[in-house]
Formats: sequence, structure tokens, C-alpha cells
Amino acid sequence: MSVNVLFAARPDRWDAYETPLRNALSDAGVDARLAMDMPADQVDYIVYAPNSEVQDFTDYTRTKAVLNLWAGVEDVVDNPTLTQPLARMVDEGLTRGMVEWVTGHTLRHHLNTDVHVLNQDGVWRKDIPPLACDRPVTVLGLGALGQACAQALAHLGFSVTGWSRSPKTVDGVTCLSGDTGLHDALADAAIVILLLPSTPDTANILNAETLAMMPQGAVIINPGRGSLIDDAALLAALDSGQIAQATLDVFRTEPLPKDHPYWAHPNVTVTPHIASETRPASAARVIAENIRRGEAGEPFLHLVDRDKGY
Repeated sequence: MSVNVLFAARPDRWDAYETPLRNALSDAGVDARLAMDMPADQVDYIVYAPNSEVQDFTDYTRTKAVLNLWAGVEDVVDNPTLTQPLARMVDEGLTRGMVEWVTGHTLRHHLNTDVHVLNQDGVWRKDIPPLACDRPVTVLGLGALGQACAQALAHLGFSVTGWSRSPKTVDGVTCLSGDTGLHDALADAAIVILLLPSTPDTANILNAETLAMMPQGAVIINPGRGSLIDDAALLAALDSGQIAQATLDVFRTEPLPKDHPYWAHPNVTVTPHIASETRPASAARVIAENIRRGEAGEPFLHLVDRDKGY
């Protein structure tokens, strides 16, 4: 029997996803009717972007699962009308893109590339960087993206510490957890990479107190969530020299307002939320597999823990 799949996202996303989704559903052996509009009481699955027009799930009484197109679920997880299972997006393309962005900017700061790129002035600056094994890196957040980035950096030779709220084990990475673990993870980190979800527990996790725990001259890289950083505290730490540089890809308000101090700060690099993006072809396969599982009575992949918020 055919299943009804509602694509609840912006029209431009439909243009990008329609063909990959149809192909992936067919390849998964799922007979599906896929559309952007159908009666709520006939919808079996919702392929969902939190910025879509669907904000009230009350009438979707037949829906077996809501399948998020985004890795982050903070904009939907607390919706009181959402009682259906919610799956977040864990996509090979998104993960690989994040690994490439994180390793690229980590190496940029490690090798002090900006000095040479931005100073083609005839001065012979022969500053030899340490080897990666002598540059401690800390990754805050050991979900799918954090683990992949931490392991990639470890494979490059960096001494990598990972921190998460609950204990984790990751090959090649020193794993810490809890409040004491956070202090230890920051205490010798030359470079800190933020890949935590946005929850009440992680809001402003980098603040005046935690920034002061880091060695003077450390670097911040944030491709995670804008809410993880107390912006005023980071700017003060940059001005004092406690933090040497910050590369920021995510912000509380996006696009970042033109008058925001980050744009003009000489030690801040702003990138426009490009660290990684869900790729339609690979994301469609994840969605199709979850629909196949739902129809086969198998457990859904990547279900969100509502209590944790991710």
C-alpha cells in the first residue's frame, strides 16, 4: 500500500529535494505519494524543516514520524503539539562537509596561515609552527559531527580532547564529561571547537568564566550554534588578548547584522553559516530508510530524546 509523505519546507527546498527523494524512496522499495500539500489526516510521514508553514501538528493524527531535514532540532523539539516521533538529520554529506570545514580552519589557525596570506608586504616572517601533536585541540560536543571532527583531527596528529555532558568513548580521543571535565578540557586547549546542540544547558557555555579557564592566546572555532557563546564575553576576551582569534560560522541572529562588532574586529573571522549543509542526495537516502523502517515495523534511526532536547 502506498504511504503519503508530506514535504513541509520552503518551495526552493522542494525543487532541490523532489527528485532525490523520489529516487531514494523507489530505491528503498517504498511506494510513496510525495507532495507539498495533502490533508493532515492522510499524512503518514512529514519531511520537515522547522521554518516551514507547518507549526501545529495536532491534526496529523495518522503521522508515524516527523523527519527533520536539519541536524539541529532546537526550533521544533519543544513544540507542544508535536507528539509524533521526531528524527534529526544525520547525513553523510553533512558530516563530511563539517569535517572538511573544521579541519580546514583548525589547520589555518595551527599553521598561522593568515599571517602570510594577509601580509604580502615583503617582510620575511619565518615563524615555524609546532607539530600538530604539540597543539592541544578540544572539541566540545561528541555527537555524530563532534566525533567525526575529533577523529579527523586526531588522524592528522593533533592531541584531541573531547567533552560531552554525559560520558562518551571515541577512539583516539581523550573523552571528558561533566563540569569538572569541562574545566579540564579547556585548561590546556590551544584551539576549542564548538559542536554542541543548542539547549538550555549549553547556552553561553563559553562565557567570561569558561573563557578565563583557557590558556592565554587560545583560538575559538564555532560551527555549532550561536547560542553557545556569550558574545560580549568573547569580544572582551579578544580585546584583552585572552583569546587570540575566533572563527565563527553561526550566530544568534542570521544573517549577522552589518553593524555587529564581529564584522569589524581584527581578530574575528565571520563565515556565513557555511560550515556544512544537508546534501539532498544523501539526506534523501536517510529519510527513505527511516520511512522504510517505519513501514517494516523497525526502530527509526536518529530519534530525538525530548528530555535532552537533541
